[in-house]
Amino acid sequence: MDGEYARRSKICSDDQQGRMKKNNLKKQVSEAIHACQEKKAEQITVLELEQGSGAFTDYFVVCSGTNPRQIQAISDEVELQLKRAGQYPNSIEGYKQAEWVLIDYVDFVVHIFSETARKYYDLERLWKSAKKLEPAELVAKPRKRAVAKKAVRKRA
Repeated sequence: MDGEYARRSKICSDDQQGRMKKNNLKKQVSEAIHACQEKKAEQITVLELEQGSGAFTDYFVVCSGTNPRQIQAISDEVELQLKRAGQYPNSIEGYKQAEWVLIDYVDFVVHIFSETARKYYDLERLWKSAKKLEPAELVAKPRKRAVAKKAVRKRA
């Protein structure tokens, strides 16, 4: 009986850790989106990639900048915001050319495109099996706590 209890406790614990990791990941992606918004990125799209799709990450954040300086500014802001949260990129590609900057955070990747490069590569079409999310969907909703109702006295 004790062995069964320990096994079930471990499953519950693993489940809780998985939920915490997923909520933390969603928070990080949300912070990346906020950084893109701060620098006026256009057409921000979030793709949640399916487990069986052969994807190497969980999320893509895709956005556009209007010129190389803005693309670099968006990239700088994403990196800065996430560093403040203790998250460092695994790699950054394309920063100098600023046509397509890719910031790899392993569990999610931020793609910042010029308008021309975004149309050419069309990641949304390439990963059409991915679920498109609104940025607001990534924010973990707080659980409602039960509030004890106070007894109301009626005055006579």
